[in-house]
Amino acid sequence: MHGKGTGRRPCRAAVGGLPYVGCMSPSATPAVELEVRGRTVRVSSPDKVYFPERGITKLDVVNYFVSVGDGILGALLDRPTTLERWPKGVFEGAKLATRMDSTGDAFYQKRVPQGAPEYVKTARIAFPSGRTADEVAPSELAVVAWAANLGTLTFHPWPVLGDDVESPDQMRIDLDPQPGTDFSDAARVAPHVRELLAEHGMEGTPKTSGGRGIHIFVPIEPRWSFVEARRATIAFGRELERRMPEQVTMKWWKEERGQKIFVDYNQMARDRTIASAYSIRTNPRATVSAPLRWDEVGDVHPDDFDVLTMPARFAEVGDLFAPLVAHAAPRYSLEPLLELAARQEAEEGHGDLPYPPEYPKMPGEPKRVQPSKDRDRPR
Repeated sequence: MHGKGTGRRPCRAAVGGLPYVGCMSPSATPAVELEVRGRTVRVSSPDKVYFPERGITKLDVVNYFVSVGDGILGALLDRPTTLERWPKGVFEGAKLATRMDSTGDAFYQKRVPQGAPEYVKTARIAFPSGRTADEVAPSELAVVAWAANLGTLTFHPWPVLGDDVESPDQMRIDLDPQPGTDFSDAARVAPHVRELLAEHGMEGTPKTSGGRGIHIFVPIEPRWSFVEARRATIAFGRELERRMPEQVTMKWWKEERGQKIFVDYNQMARDRTIASAYSIRTNPRATVSAPLRWDEVGDVHPDDFDVLTMPARFAEVGDLFAPLVAHAAPRYSLEPLLELAARQEAEEGHGDLPYPPEYPKMPGEPKRVQPSKDRDRPR
């Protein structure tokens, strides 16, 4: 990758040691053009500071994604992807717009932005509401760089491919530390996740969330629906909770979870996504979601992996997330976990669990009422 000549000297070395040109003083920064695997990607305001505490600029962000190119592209390849855009950068007090509050300095872009280049491909997906949208489905690295120029820091890919958006090809296990717990607690649970997966003939790849949690992704055969994949994840989480009742919880309501690691089974519900491997998280340090080897899960910390350190690690260890790339082998069957779900229901009476509040009521779903507000709950 290199910047096209603009007649100006490079200001400094970019993240990952990648050179660029066209930079002037911070007060007057013309756009630069980067060559990204045969495409020209324009980066406007390249010296705009995105992470003030680290001095990381927009161009640093774009160069970061290119430096881990095979990794970020593999994580997103042909997947409908929501863009989490922070066009003003990450600064103290910056707020992300939500369903409940549309104001904010950053926002989620679910539909392909207007004016997207012709090489930006899309995939049509349906939300729980029944509405549809054409989401960006990255097919080449230039798409990632283009999105980064728009302020995208975190990419949220669906666990499906654009040619079959109804059949997940990944099972995603989200180990979410609750108040009173942290990354080290999730790291102690993770090896038990690996053991339980192996008992069901499966192998997963762990990664840091970039925050306090750990994600474990499992490549699965795209033969089941979202409902079935979520049911398999619930069965898995319940068995993990049965084995580790003091460390793990499947309680949807926060008031019931305690100081445990929550297995967020609703990350397998339709239209729920997890930050991709190599995505940047919006904290002052600019940490990234880093794939891990299983033997290092207990020895690392999320702060070990950020925009400044990840390029060298990627160059050293390669793409640890490669088993999750579209169509990679092997892919595992959900049948053992669906059989476990059937046994749990028959022997213990365990049925479905609540969906997120914005979802329509689902068949077989229990009452979606916070326990402390449930008037019919036994006291």
